[in-house]
Amino acid sequence: MSEAIERIVIVGGGTTGWMAAASLSRYVKDKKMSVTLIESPTISTVGVGEATIPNIVEFNRNLGIDEVELIKATQATFKLGIEFENWHKKDSRFFHPFADYGMKVDNVEFHHYINKLNSEGKNVNLQDYSFACALAKQGNFAQPNPNPASPLADYSYAYHLDAALYAKFLTDFSVKQGVEHISANVVHTNLNKESGFIDSVTLEDGRIIDGDLFIDCSGFKGLLIEGAMGVELEDLSQWLPCDRAVAVQTELVGEPTPYTRAIAKDSGWQWCIPLQHRMGNGYIYSSQFCDADKAEESLLASVNGKTINDVRHFTFPLGRRKNIWHKNCFALGLAGGFLEPLESLGISLIQTALSKLLTFFPDKSFNKADAAEVNRLHNVELDRIVDFLVLHYKLTQRDDTEFWRYCQNMAIPDSLAHKIEVFKSQGHIVMYDHESFEEASWLSMYHGFNVVPQRYDARIQNLDANMVEQKLQQMRQSMESSAVQAMSHQEFIEKHCRAERDI
Repeated sequence: MSEAIERIVIVGGGTTGWMAAASLSRYVKDKKMSVTLIESPTISTVGVGEATIPNIVEFNRNLGIDEVELIKATQATFKLGIEFENWHKKDSRFFHPFADYGMKVDNVEFHHYINKLNSEGKNVNLQDYSFACALAKQGNFAQPNPNPASPLADYSYAYHLDAALYAKFLTDFSVKQGVEHISANVVHTNLNKESGFIDSVTLEDGRIIDGDLFIDCSGFKGLLIEGAMGVELEDLSQWLPCDRAVAVQTELVGEPTPYTRAIAKDSGWQWCIPLQHRMGNGYIYSSQFCDADKAEESLLASVNGKTINDVRHFTFPLGRRKNIWHKNCFALGLAGGFLEPLESLGISLIQTALSKLLTFFPDKSFNKADAAEVNRLHNVELDRIVDFLVLHYKLTQRDDTEFWRYCQNMAIPDSLAHKIEVFKSQGHIVMYDHESFEEASWLSMYHGFNVVPQRYDARIQNLDANMVEQKLQQMRQSMESSAVQAMSHQEFIEKHCRAERDI
């Protein structure tokens, strides 16, 4: 019988390292295992990603973290989805909510009824049938009822949070759970000459830290997974055009919106992420069509409020690690790869990778089949995400800059091309295995970019359009009424979870 893992060593801190530490500290509880995290005192984290998707709520809940305490500690606000501005055309906008639209009727997806009405000239807007959209439109927020009376009231939410404060919060949490925290630089990774496994890492003060399982959270450089073990990145830049970023924080002007703003610009897009104490801003752009100076100038010209930190520039490799699990090394976060933060997936990908690790948690034999399955699942997950991200660029009708003309004409994965063509035919949404985004998310994109199916589901061919329109009008009015009655986002924060002081 194989021996159980005894020593887990995490190399790297920040959001990634401390999410791993917090999750693993819970896993090893009541087991004869230790968790040690080695954090460099000299290397700063990237720290620009502050928007999340709803699975972070469950992640924190599973750790036993009090939500109100977390929100106050991280200066967080709530997020109902993302508003996309200027993506389809200049001066256009649409909302991608964390919610479905309407509900199935007679086992036919709701959006087919919208398609039928619009084919008969009724001009019905799909976004009027999402409660999350209705709340966002009003700038209001309400926590969803865990047992909604109607599917129409079912929606999710996420957070905008200060990533550095979240890492600090998880540091305190993890250390209280028994995680050993070492502040030092790793100067060498010691491999076993026979097996090629990592035996230990050497610190700058000469200490040697032994381990059985090593988690690489060292960021883009992949100190362990690439630097020591030679697992390279698979380049994905052929599908994703934006490879640079410039970011700056500003004072918060006005009330924070309960959503992220993603604003298409001449050579990429700008994010606006409101926290309780400031605004996060950044411009993701393509170096093929824009240089760093021009990107910085464009960003600073478009932000509101006084800047409160220095502008930071980032270059990132667009790709994924061919294997995030190699021998006894597991790569998380940026060490495992980077796609781009268009749909706020950075923290989510840390969570899903951790979930795979815990599901297939090894013993000292490190079964190759388990590692191969984790790598397969991770790569399939990223393939599906790439499809969804590429969709944002490919469907644009903007032709006012060289960048957007390139996006219209660029090659796309066959899997995505098939999805688009099927939707254009009859409005059916193709879903592959291990999709990160549900049907409603794909529908948001198709609708937002005005992809109109040629037909609708034949099963509703003979329905009375006027009757359907009347029922939809009642549904819309009910949603609008409930959204108007909700508290404003700012009022909700002030009443329930305002941070006690600026941090």
